Amino acid sequence: MPTTILAIESSCDETAVAILRHNGGVAEILSSEISSQIDIHREFGGVVPELASRNHSLHLRPLIEIALKNSGVAIDNIDAIGATAGPGLASSLLVGNTTAKAMAMAIGKPFISINHMEGHLLSPFMNRMTLEPNLALIVSGGHTMLIHMKAFGEYSLLGSTRDDAAGEAYDKVGKMLGLPYPGGPEIEKQACEGSTQAC
Repeated sequence: MPTTILAIESSCDETAVAILRHNGGVAEILSSEISSQIDIHREFGGVVPELASRNHSLHLRPLIEIALKNSGVAIDNIDAIGATAGPGLASSLLVGNTTAKAMAMAIGKPFISINHMEGHLLSPFMNRMTLEPNLALIVSGGHTMLIHMKAFGEYSLLGSTRDDAAGEAYDKVGKMLGLPYPGGPEIEKQACEGSTQAC
């Protein structure tokens, strides 16, 4: 029997809502909506936690409504509601978790707490019922980790950066070069426009 889940992501500076249906090992994304805050944080050269959480508060409810509408699923037909529980910015996580828990309670459905890093790890395996042991590399804005994935829910951290994650390093280099925030996409853009003969 299919299971339909509404999931909320608010760990940093993007508000995201997805509705997916899982049926016999096959996951179908019915709707995936994102509200980016890049333009808000750009003038400060990085994420301002208070602004991030305030913008999650402003955009989460309308984004949920859009996701439900675009998925064609009524709220009464949602089987569970999940939200990123961490790691992330505490005030941003609070917005997503409080909203998800309140919705789950209001419609009498279970709440699922989701680990942000596990979401990164498992997203490529959405349509698999089993997982062969493998090595996974997470390179995101705030985390750079090498993980041994033994099975679903069984992971060992093999190594991670001691200070800045790769994404943070790109932001800092971008700032040093006078490029706008976020640095990663701007550095990539500059690299694509650069000379292949430069050394």
